Formats: sequence, C-alpha cells, structure tokens
Amino acid sequence: MIKLLKLFCILIMITSSALADTDGNLELSKKNKQVKDCFEPLNRASFALNQGLDKALFKPIAKGYRNLPPSVRVGTGNVINNISNLITIPNNVLQGDIKMAFINTGRLVVNTTIGLLGIIDVADNMGFPTYEKEDYGQTLGKWGVGPGCYIVLPVLGPSTLRDTAGSFVNVLGGDPWYHASINGNNEYLSENVFLASKVLGGVDFRANNLESFDNLEKNSMDFYASLKSLYIQDRKIKIENIKRGNIQVIYNDEGDWEEIDTK
Repeated sequence: MIKLLKLFCILIMITSSALADTDGNLELSKKNKQVKDCFEPLNRASFALNQGLDKALFKPIAKGYRNLPPSVRVGTGNVINNISNLITIPNNVLQGDIKMAFINTGRLVVNTTIGLLGIIDVADNMGFPTYEKEDYGQTLGKWGVGPGCYIVLPVLGPSTLRDTAGSFVNVLGGDPWYHASINGNNEYLSENVFLASKVLGGVDFRANNLESFDNLEKNSMDFYASLKSLYIQDRKIKIENIKRGNIQVIYNDEGDWEEIDTK
C-alpha cells in the first residue's frame, strides 16, 4: 500500500511539473498566466457536492460552534495552530529557513508545556514572530515545481496537482501528528484524535468566516470561479512570501484555510 502511495505521489509531481511553466515557475508568474482548470466539469461537480455538504452539515455546525464561549473557540484555534507546527517545522528546514525552524520549535515547546498543549498561545505573548504555516505543497513550489492543473477535491476543497502531491507526503511520513495518532502506540492518541483535530480545524475556520463566505457567494457571478481565483492567489502569496493586503485568501493545507478578511 505504501509503495502504491509513493508511486502515486511521484506521478502527480511529474505531471505537475510537466504542466507548469517551462522555467519551473508558477503559472501566475511574470507571464501572468493562469493555472489551468484541466478538469473543470469534474471540478464543478465536486464543488457542487461540497456546497451541498456545506449547507446541510458544515455551516449549521459552524453556527453552533459560534455560540460557544469565545475563550473555548480561541483555545481550540490555538491548539490547532500548535499542532500545525509539526508540519511547518520540517518545511522550514526543507526550504532552508533554519532560523524559523528553531523559532517554531521554540514556539511548539513553549505552547505545548507552559501553554497547556497549546490552549494558551504563550509564545505569542512572549513576543515570538508572527506564526506563518508552511506545508509540503509550498515547499514543492519553493523548489520550482509548478502547480499543475487546478482540482477540487470532494470534502477537502480547492487544490492543485502539486498541492495534492504535497498532502500525500504527510501520509508517507511528513506529518508526525498523523503517525503518532494513526500508527503510534500511545494510549492517549488514536485515529479518532487525529480525525477530531482535523474536523475541529475545519469547523473553526468555517465559523470564523460565515459572513465572509456568504458575502462572497452573494456578490459573485460565478462562486466557483471566485473561489478558484482566491485559492490560486493565496498559494502564490504563501509560496513567494508576499505581504498580504486587506484580503487574506483561503485554504488549508488539508484543513487549515487562512481566514478571509474582507475589509
């Protein structure tokens, strides 16, 4: 099974590179090209499925979550960010940013211990630099791998062939949280704990952006196209480490979408 996953990951990366610019840069580079929507009919079908699930399940849950005390929601978000350090730190190293790797390691240690598993963001209160998530899709982009075609994954949402390949790295050993929960022998961790953390991450993001998504859908002639554009823009910003303006676009690395700021 692992061998098949590795082969699939390699095939996606090769396809992604082939569909990128010939110079290896993002197709949203200086040439101002757009990432190709090679599977648009299938993507729109997946998008419609996701929208149906959102209206029937995710949005109502997010609304209920919004009714919880603010301290509970803030603590949940802090724990999710703390866990995401386990993916950010190795990607800091792979991108050659050793300084940030040490800083984020310190952040993880401080928040996990003094911050009670990350419920309290002690590192932020201590003046640590603003936390920026990194993932394997971003690292592949840094290494010159183009995005390939845009795809919409059922439930998980927007992605590209490159970012999907990056997500497979987690399964192949790149996510310590995944392996400690799924494959570990720790009595306190299990598959259910891992899945719960992912679900909570999605609910937390959705709850923080109820109005933003509603406004975007209401004011978009084509909601699918709007979200595609925002996702591609967000990935470009993250890979090139561009300072954001008034709009912070979306998505998760398999569940960690950045919040939308529609000021």
